[in-house]
Amino acid sequence: MEVRRRLQTARCVLGLACAGVVGFAARETRAQIETGPPGAPPVAPAPQTPGKPTPGQQAQSHAPGGLGLSEIETKDLRVLYFDPSETYLTPYVGRAVENSIAFQKRLYDWTPWDKTTVLLKDFSDYGNAAARSSPNNALLFDIAPLSQTFETFSAGERFFTLANHEETHVATMDVWNDADAFWRRAFHGKPMPIEEHPESILYNFLATPRVNVPRWYLEGSAVFMETWMAGGFGRAQGGYDEMAWRAMVRDNARFYSPLGLEAEGDQVDFQVGVNDYLYGTRFFSYLALTRGPEKVIDWLKRGPNSAGYYGTQFKNVFGERLDSAWSDWIAWEHSFQQSNLASVQQYPTTPLTRLTTRGLGSVSRAFYDPATDSLIGAFRYPGVIGHVGVLSLKTGQIRHLVDIKGAMLYRVTSMAYDAQAHRAWYTTDNYAYRDLMEVNLDTGATHMLIKDGRIGDIVVNPADHAIWGLRHSNGLVTLVKIPPPYTDWTQIHTFPYGEIPFDLDISPDGARLSASVGEINGDQFVRVFNIDDLGADTPKPIAELKLGSSTPEGFVFSPDGKYLYGSAYYTGVSNIYRFDWATQKVEAVSNATTGLFNPIPRADGSLIAFEYTGQGFTPVSFDPKPLDDLGAIRFLGTEIADQHPIVKTWAVGSPASVPLDQMITRSGPYDPIAEMSLDSIYPIVEGYKGHFAFGAHAIIEDPMQLSQVLATVAYSPAGDLALQEQFHIALEYKSFRWSFRYWHNLADFYDLFGPLDRSLRGDAFIADYKNALVYDLPRELDLNAESGAYFGLDTIPGAQNVASGADRNIWANRLGITYSDVTRSLGAVDDEKGIRWNLNAETDLADQKLFPSLRAGLAFGTPLPLQHASLWLYTAAGAAWGDRNNPLSDFYLGSFGNNYVDDGAVKRYREYDSFPGFGIDEISARTFAKGVVELNLPPLRFANIGAPSFFLSNLRPALFSGLLYDDPGIGPERTLGDAGAQLDLNFTVAWRLPMTLSFGYAEGFESRMRTHDELMLSLKIL
Repeated sequence: MEVRRRLQTARCVLGLACAGVVGFAARETRAQIETGPPGAPPVAPAPQTPGKPTPGQQAQSHAPGGLGLSEIETKDLRVLYFDPSETYLTPYVGRAVENSIAFQKRLYDWTPWDKTTVLLKDFSDYGNAAARSSPNNALLFDIAPLSQTFETFSAGERFFTLANHEETHVATMDVWNDADAFWRRAFHGKPMPIEEHPESILYNFLATPRVNVPRWYLEGSAVFMETWMAGGFGRAQGGYDEMAWRAMVRDNARFYSPLGLEAEGDQVDFQVGVNDYLYGTRFFSYLALTRGPEKVIDWLKRGPNSAGYYGTQFKNVFGERLDSAWSDWIAWEHSFQQSNLASVQQYPTTPLTRLTTRGLGSVSRAFYDPATDSLIGAFRYPGVIGHVGVLSLKTGQIRHLVDIKGAMLYRVTSMAYDAQAHRAWYTTDNYAYRDLMEVNLDTGATHMLIKDGRIGDIVVNPADHAIWGLRHSNGLVTLVKIPPPYTDWTQIHTFPYGEIPFDLDISPDGARLSASVGEINGDQFVRVFNIDDLGADTPKPIAELKLGSSTPEGFVFSPDGKYLYGSAYYTGVSNIYRFDWATQKVEAVSNATTGLFNPIPRADGSLIAFEYTGQGFTPVSFDPKPLDDLGAIRFLGTEIADQHPIVKTWAVGSPASVPLDQMITRSGPYDPIAEMSLDSIYPIVEGYKGHFAFGAHAIIEDPMQLSQVLATVAYSPAGDLALQEQFHIALEYKSFRWSFRYWHNLADFYDLFGPLDRSLRGDAFIADYKNALVYDLPRELDLNAESGAYFGLDTIPGAQNVASGADRNIWANRLGITYSDVTRSLGAVDDEKGIRWNLNAETDLADQKLFPSLRAGLAFGTPLPLQHASLWLYTAAGAAWGDRNNPLSDFYLGSFGNNYVDDGAVKRYREYDSFPGFGIDEISARTFAKGVVELNLPPLRFANIGAPSFFLSNLRPALFSGLLYDDPGIGPERTLGDAGAQLDLNFTVAWRLPMTLSFGYAEGFESRMRTHDELMLSLKIL
């Protein structure tokens, strides 16, 4: 569990480019370019034992230290994996990445600054990937199959595509020239921006300027290149992308500027971060079509005379400003898609009756209930937490049933419905290990049936009411059956690696099962099986449908069981097709303008389907009449290939030709400590008791940052400091759960920007232990224990205005448990719903006296009817014991607690020791009880204020009021109150680094009389 959290958290490190579970990569092309993805690895692991943890889960959970990684290494590559569950994948993954590296070297004139480290992991039921090049070149691969919903990922072998996409990230971020090399040698590496030393932001740009680019640039270039590296298979020629832009033009939707995309578009649209892939891919493709692919590569290169800043380099290469070219693209896109719309409408389009007045964002598979004329499904759109609900087709209103923990983009969740029993099931933790839940459709009450079952694509057999589903584990897909009472599963068949079934359905008589199936070579089918045959070693389908190179999806049986209805981009537009599985006859029954998906056949012969719009998916109804002719569209990618044949030469070919066995220089267990080396060292500045300190910070770590040594040495030249206080040392070793620290005269960068002072005189030896007792996002339960010996202190740690006594020595012990389960709706900027609590026990030993204390906190919040507004209550209470005359026997509270420049929480008034309107440490209490009511108002968003390197995102207002009882029942009792407001201006610098400028004001009250007030101004770094 801790392994999973630590490695997943690594995805969020600054400089990381993430693939996204859906939306980042390619879809099938319509251009006939004859280079496809390669074949499968030779061996797959044995099928799992039903109902028990997989070998991979056991290895991850029970390996010494929570790891148990192995590795293979070549000159340019290191692959880390969990043995034995992932061993079968490593030869192929190694070849795929080596194949991509060789191509990137040639195309960009790139010499990798360091090895690419690849980590294979199975911590999610859907595949994903991420990349970084600072502080080192690294890739993270989730090995599960990737979702192909709406063709948002290319068919075929997934690691071939992932390697090409992610290594493009590494290459285009790591590219360097002599100027970059100078700084990399000076810093002995590629510093990554860190909060503790924000000077590293500058150093990061000097050493790796192409890391500091907008996300649309990273994702657009990677998707564009992986398309042509795969011989034309990819999003640059994908049906979903064409549909998205066609719908935006048809619906007169807003097109974002480069600045507006990053500032607002990624937050308020139902596709959130996928917009970076959509916009970036389209812009790069437009440039390739109109300016030439060679110039696109020149933009991505880092030649001797190139500019480090991507915008300046754009002007150098293309001879115009980026904003101007972007505007040209938007005008071109409107013309291109209007031509496509006209082409589709050459034949009569299918009349559609819209069943709601607005788009519903992402929608799961839905089920029609004729008794109530409603749809049962799951919905996820801006302003609302993803949830299961009942959509009335009479009113268009959704009756909310239950929020979905871990809702997905596009699919939301996997849902099943038993019409006879009027029961429904859905999955949670869809981006982790899926749980199977049942929901009462009348009351919304839920209960968990199978935890971490990793089962989705669920469907009910009407004959025996058993649930069938697909289980993802160790990179394989297993068909399973879950009979009533639905608490355990039975393995039916495990498919070989590369064969990926999805979108199950079962005929009304319970005799046949259908599934869309993707093959490793990119072929896609709908297959129909006799259920009684599925237990065979190699079950044979009784019917099979292939619609060209498109992915058939969402196929479901008609009420009479005669037909299967589903969708495919067969003509480039996603239409609904009817398949007579007995005769193998297929007919188109719609001619859509944008695209239709997830059909729901009704007993009267009509269909409900979901039409793609600029606001997501909207339910429509229509009469499915067989059509002889359908409208077709042009693909931008095909235009590029026709006009610029050079892109056809960029196919990397099969990794099978890579002689990996001859290239391996090392293999065996991965030891993080043995792999540690100096990652970077650079100058820093710190503050110490009102004085400057100058020094250096060094980072020594293994490639996956599982073991780290951090060292800081600084000197304060101020003459009024005693000699023994002029030197500052901080050393820390971090392992997976433990950290050990030593400091001498603790200094801190943010002490340069008071009023908060963290500097401490003296020496300290501190050991810290952290463990995730529960890691089930958004639920987290963390244990933290700390023991520290402090020598020669002049103030109490954490209370800058409280003298400790003459050279006080303290042995301090802390034990804390923290729980959090909070969530927010799509487009929110703050948590809107949930609960947090903490329990802390502390003991200080000083002067042979013991000073114990206990403290607890509880916070809970709820959304308000006003979109993105919420109401929260934060409470805390504590009691301390010991010599009443000793300062160690009290808690100290007061002030906002924010420095003018800070790295802590923005809304510090939520914390137990903050009480705005009073001075820092002004309130001392042996016991206390505190409550704060907070009203978060809807944020004000900005779209085009600033520049790409510095732009505003939103302004977040909040009001709060607190009540504090100081030493109740002990005396002298005090009753204190405060009321205030805080405005948080969120903005971004260096293209992707978040910062917040906060303004606060509070008035303090005692015995109902105003006694204090406080102004707060604070800049939060990262």
